Amino acid sequence: MTTPDEVGVELERVVRRWQQLPLDRALAASGGLRALVQELADEVSAAQGLERAEVPDLGPAVLADQLRVMVYDYRQVGLDEDALATRLTALRRSLP
Repeated sequence: MTTPDEVGVELERVVRRWQQLPLDRALAASGGLRALVQELADEVSAAQGLERAEVPDLGPAVLADQLRVMVYDYRQVGLDEDALATRLTALRRSLP
């Protein structure tokens, strides 16, 4: 079972890694991060009984902040933290 601290630590690892990427590599890898942000948004919407909405594409500089917001929302509605930690770890490992 994942502790809340583990999710926070993994989130910060993803964010730090993302911030270290040169722009060309961030652009190339942005699809995976953007997909996770949208998946989390969709799951939060479903948990709240709301219609799905597309997360705006504001570019790679904002993606880490969008991820932070969606992780916060995901946790606030009480979704599976183990799954969240696993997904964040997979995302971090996929980054160049």
